[in-house]
Amino acid sequence: MTAITIENLSKNYKKLKALDNLSLEIKKGETFGLLGVNGAGKSTIIKILCGLTQKSDGKVSVYGYNLEQDLDKIKEIINLSPQETAVANNLTVRENLCFFANVYHKNNEQYIDELVETFSLSGVLGQKAKTLSGGYKRRLSIAIALISQPKILFLDEPTLGLDVFARRELWQIMKKLKGKITIIITSHY
Repeated sequence: MTAITIENLSKNYKKLKALDNLSLEIKKGETFGLLGVNGAGKSTIIKILCGLTQKSDGKVSVYGYNLEQDLDKIKEIINLSPQETAVANNLTVRENLCFFANVYHKNNEQYIDELVETFSLSGVLGQKAKTLSGGYKRRLSIAIALISQPKILFLDEPTLGLDVFARRELWQIMKKLKGKITIIITSHY
């Protein structure tokens, strides 16, 4: 089954052409990498697919839903972990997970415990997010994005600013998720 179909996608910012006639297909359960230098349009693709910016031209469907007509339905099955780590700094790791579970009406303790295990967060559950290392903040940010149990997870530069060891650990976590969810990762590494 196809998760995302993009046909002739273009995005213009005044005179700058950020995307020019991009076409691709991403299958359900696939981990798909968008690689390129800064300014190549990777984040622009994600912003368009998440409905955060308008495309200039082209056709996009997500699980058969038309991006322009069915954006509300698409938003129910996707989530994004942005480049900037998205956590509530004054809450503990557990409080962050529970807070976002309530926001998404997915307050399932068993699922939260699974995320804690998957992301190896048990040793830092009581720590405030602002005291975490960059690697742990990134893990928490991605775990938060998974709270809504999306069919598609967008990871915008998930290893940005991480040291070699934290980057390797994060790739191992992504391998665990492979096949369970469609993942689109942007990176210049």
